[in-house]
Amino acid sequence: MKCFSTNILICLFLTSCSHTYYVVRHAEKAVPSAGITLSTPNDPPLSVKGELRANDLKEELKDKKIAYLYATNTVRTRSTAEPLRIYEGLNVQTYGPKPDSAFIGQLKRLKRNALIVGHSNTVDDIVNGLSGRVEVPGDLPDTEFDNLFVIRYRKWLGTKITYERKKFGEASQSAR
Repeated sequence: MKCFSTNILICLFLTSCSHTYYVVRHAEKAVPSAGITLSTPNDPPLSVKGELRANDLKEELKDKKIAYLYATNTVRTRSTAEPLRIYEGLNVQTYGPKPDSAFIGQLKRLKRNALIVGHSNTVDDIVNGLSGRVEVPGDLPDTEFDNLFVIRYRKWLGTKITYERKKFGEASQSAR
């Protein structure tokens, strides 16, 4: 029994020394079409498909103990985080349109799991900044919405950073 208790304490200690960043591009946005105009064409809402993807993201992350949510100040990024925000009872913290070194530094100081929602031209900067190396070589294609970038920090006898690129929800058109 004593050995079991010791193992539990070790596991608790090791998990308390790690946290994970989940980085996604906003879900599919609404586009104007025949007979449909957008009231804010420069800041469109999510499409029906995008709303479904935002819910898929919540389902993917609902057991990940997310403590922080970040999004740019656009309807589509905030709406992508919204189902998880409601589920977790969190606030979405806004960051500037371009993730600079100060923002990356702010994220690196977090000690709990976080979701960061960005854009096709910023996800690479966030992932590469958090991982400390080039994992995403450039902007994401405009048709890709199903990527979930996972950067894990494990701190015990030094920091170990791991990176994983996963898929969630329905496959994007470019992935077919």
